[in-house]
Amino acid sequence: MDPQSTYHEPVMLSECLDGLNIQPEGTYVDVTFGGGGHSRAILENLTTGRLLVFDQDPDAVANAEKFKDDKRFTFIAANFRHIKRYLKLHKAEKVDGVLADLGVSSHQINTPERGFSTRFEADLDMRMNPNGEKTAREVLNVRSTAELQRILGMYGEVTNAKTAAEAIFAARHNSPIETVNDLKGILMRYAPKHRENKYFAQVFQALRIEVNDELSVLEEFLTQIPEVLNPGGRLVVMSYHSLEDRLVKNFIQKGKFDGEVEKDFYGNAIRPLVSVTRKPVEATQEEVARNPRARSAKLRIAEKPEENAGK
Repeated sequence: MDPQSTYHEPVMLSECLDGLNIQPEGTYVDVTFGGGGHSRAILENLTTGRLLVFDQDPDAVANAEKFKDDKRFTFIAANFRHIKRYLKLHKAEKVDGVLADLGVSSHQINTPERGFSTRFEADLDMRMNPNGEKTAREVLNVRSTAELQRILGMYGEVTNAKTAAEAIFAARHNSPIETVNDLKGILMRYAPKHRENKYFAQVFQALRIEVNDELSVLEEFLTQIPEVLNPGGRLVVMSYHSLEDRLVKNFIQKGKFDGEVEKDFYGNAIRPLVSVTRKPVEATQEEVARNPRARSAKLRIAEKPEENAGK
């Protein structure tokens, strides 16, 4: 399967570009390169500027090949949780904009052997980085009932998480849970009638988030953004489920992920970033009709204010 032909159409492309407020001579980062759709559009808006991109999936390397002769382009084969370290390594410690299009790509979902999709029979893998140590099989066959309940309930918002966790725990004593159909066979009786597809999508989302440590990665990434942005620099994040969006929203609003916003000696709120939009931007009905992946997308845009220049 040709990876270049199976990556998703970029969601809210023009909104992302507007959010970045691209300056032709600026330095920008796309931390979720994927098929390169957003990156290509950013490059089209640069003259002497620079674009650095991150992706831990080896399949994305093939898509980076088409940019290899562009001296403005740098591909970094790493998880974006290490953004500050790699930007320093590539002599781009301060940048003018960072874009993150979170979640799983259409290419990953549509590649059966990756085990992300409920539609194909395959080993339960779900690693965004195929060299990662933890797989969905390991999670299902090793974790305790309590841990499985936490994963399904917290990350997938599965309403019968306790029942599902107990069923998984009981079934694996008869034989290991290895494939997509193994898991679906165990849980089918617990899936709400006429909503089976949504139920399994929630279960698979929960496992994917756990396997790839997605929420911790997002938190680590966000906390580094105020340090890597130039004053006036922009952060643009597109998320696809409420857990991600809540983390992004809280960090922009409070500079932290929970609790109240901190204040200085004079009672002024301490916020390393300021929100550019009052509410998250959502895709138009026309785009959703053309690209169903856009339906659940929420785009948040923030800027590093000038007064934080020395921080």
